Amino acid sequence: MVKQPLKQLYHCVFRLQYHLVLVTEYRRKCITASMLGRLEDITRSTVAKWGGQVLEFNGEADHVHILLELTPRMAPSALVNKLKTVTSRLIRKAFAAHLRKFYRRKPVFWSRSYCITTVGGPR
Repeated sequence: MVKQPLKQLYHCVFRLQYHLVLVTEYRRKCITASMLGRLEDITRSTVAKWGGQVLEFNGEADHVHILLELTPRMAPSALVNKLKTVTSRLIRKAFAAHLRKFYRRKPVFWSRSYCITTVGGPR
C-alpha cells in the first residue's frame, strides 16, 4: 500500500479523497470512447479550477467513475453540481448528432442522481 502524504492549508492538514459515479440520463449507453476521453479532459480541467485533482478517471457506455481529491474549502456537492453542468453542456455541444439518437430534443446528459463516497483514511 502506498503511503500518501497529507496536504496543507494555512490552518489545517488534510487528505480528502472521493469516489464519484455519474450516470447518464435513463442509463442510456451513449458514451463512446471519444466522448470518454473528452469527458476526462473536461473533468480534469474543471476540478483543477476548483482547487482539486482528478486521481483516476474511467467509465463505460452508461456511467463514469472519478477518483478525486478536494480541499476542505470545496463542498463535494457544489463540485458535483458544477462538474455535471459543465460536462453536460460541453458534451452535448460537441456530440450533438450522436446524442440526438438517444435523447431526441431533450437537453440532458447526466441523471439528476449521483453516488459519492469517501476513500481511504489516515496513513
